[in-house]
Amino acid sequence: MVETEPRVAGERTSFADELARRRYLESTGRRRFVRFWVDFVRQRPLGTAGAILIIVMLLAAAFANVIAPYDPTAINFPDLLKPPSPQHLLGADNFGRDVFSRVVFGSRTALLVGFSASLVGCTCGLVLGVVGAYLGGRTDQIIQRLMDVLLSFPLIVIAIAVVAALGTGEDKIANVIAAITVPIVPRVARVVRSSALSVVQMPYIEATRSVGAGAIRIMFRHVAPNVFAPYLIMLTAFLGQAILLEASLSFLGLGVFEPTPSWGLMLRGAGMQFLEQAPWLAIAPGVAISMAVFGFNLFGDSLRDALDPRLRTG
Repeated sequence: MVETEPRVAGERTSFADELARRRYLESTGRRRFVRFWVDFVRQRPLGTAGAILIIVMLLAAAFANVIAPYDPTAINFPDLLKPPSPQHLLGADNFGRDVFSRVVFGSRTALLVGFSASLVGCTCGLVLGVVGAYLGGRTDQIIQRLMDVLLSFPLIVIAIAVVAALGTGEDKIANVIAAITVPIVPRVARVVRSSALSVVQMPYIEATRSVGAGAIRIMFRHVAPNVFAPYLIMLTAFLGQAILLEASLSFLGLGVFEPTPSWGLMLRGAGMQFLEQAPWLAIAPGVAISMAVFGFNLFGDSLRDALDPRLRTG
């Protein structure tokens, strides 16, 4: 009975210590996260400006039904090509549709395609980069030669080829996302592989391998988390490029189709046809594309400087 009580007391003490340690680590993680973003706002005004543009775009897409005064697809011929006015803040197009409403709803299309293509492309690139760096040998050579083939073509050329092969249509926005995803993969895979090559040489990887851990566990439990910073940087950087590619494909007639609101589609149709008679039809979506890409580029560059110690400018 005397021996049992110290044992129980010891178990209670160890449990309390473990609980306290876990709470400390969680609290420390939250504090570091908050401190990182506070320092980011203070030290990187351009990145903060980019983040504000991104937040405005996200809010516009989330509350488009509330912000937009008109249905973006509703045709109203009496308002045909009306200039900007209190009734139509950015004017009306050649079908009498409110341009401001179409720009607001067009942010949904841009973010849907941009986020989906960037997330899938960067994640596939992360997997290929980590697998190639860890396995090496013939596997790495095959992956890198395939990446070389894809890197030999410009982004827009691969995107056009993929979407032309998969087909276009009103209900085939997934094909547009796939077309933008493919050229992103090799660029992310190269960057991640270069970081993963140094990680796989670390002593803790050898120690993990020596205790019998499998290759999949090592790659995605120990290597992948340590190359998450370049992955996150590439994710934010390619968001702007994905939005620009979606607008380019829609402008060329290979993206989304009418009556879906899309910034590139607005430029391709009435924006070009009535450029001299109604310049606001091209100015509004053009400014929206420019501000979206500019915001993501500013935020991505500042995030890269903040996460990479070699590029910190304090």
